[in-house]
Amino acid sequence: MLAYIPLSLPLSVTIPYRGRSVCGGRSEELNELGQRGMVIAFVCITGSLLNRWVYTGHLPLSDLYESSTFLSWSLCLTHMAIIRGRNDWLGTITAPGAMLTHGFAAIGASGDMPRSTVSVPALQSHWLMMHVSMMMLSYATLLCGSSLAMASPVVASGERPDFIGDLSIPARFSVIGDFARGYGERPLSIPISLYTGHRESKLSQLLDRRSYRTISLGFLFLTLGTLSGAVWANEAWGYYWDRDPKETWALITWLTFAIYLHTRIIRGWQGAKPAIVASLGFFIIWICHSGVNPSGRGSHSHGWLI
Repeated sequence: MLAYIPLSLPLSVTIPYRGRSVCGGRSEELNELGQRGMVIAFVCITGSLLNRWVYTGHLPLSDLYESSTFLSWSLCLTHMAIIRGRNDWLGTITAPGAMLTHGFAAIGASGDMPRSTVSVPALQSHWLMMHVSMMMLSYATLLCGSSLAMASPVVASGERPDFIGDLSIPARFSVIGDFARGYGERPLSIPISLYTGHRESKLSQLLDRRSYRTISLGFLFLTLGTLSGAVWANEAWGYYWDRDPKETWALITWLTFAIYLHTRIIRGWQGAKPAIVASLGFFIIWICHSGVNPSGRGSHSHGWLI
């Protein structure tokens, strides 16, 4: 039961955040409702993971259902960490991601694997927790960072959100204030260029910087997860690398975000160019997590399609 409750909660959380944006930030009740809904979803997913851990006797990270559930847990955790920093508007991005991920786990991934089983010897390793937890945390932070990166050039191009055009002038300044407070800035420091289409808008720069920091953290998690996975593979099968489809796509993911950081640190790119790389990484993560495992090939396979 705990596994299915969060399916509707993140969706219901998205509605208050969207409603708060449309209302120009005037409704603190909607904001409070959104925060509480995500906390309840987080608690339910945590309870589901703990229940499975007690039932199976091993960490719930050994199959696609468990890893997807942990990914949705990580997305909820990332959401709450961002909300704590007063970035309430980001709930419209993170809440649907948590909902879709947990929906895939509870409905899709659990369809062929409804019962917990005893882990095979290769999964009975202390490297399991290190590898899978780091990979799922990296996916959550990289997905959020990539979403911010993709939003930055949209704001910079002057393509303001549709709901802003429907707001009164005081409501517009209220929205600006919400964005500003989310980044520790004074409301008046956000320029009116948000509405005039000026490419050097303060908001776009803030999104760009925040995406860079978030992706940097996610890249650290991804590196730790990849290295621990190589050590785990050597311990279980006697080799660090086997050209497994999952391992290949994990390498592609790592290289993609390494290119992103290279463009930011070495080339000094900002705005749309690194956002293109981040958007590519966004889709590669979903391929790596949800597209490769059901293919029926490799040691990470769950044999759905073949």
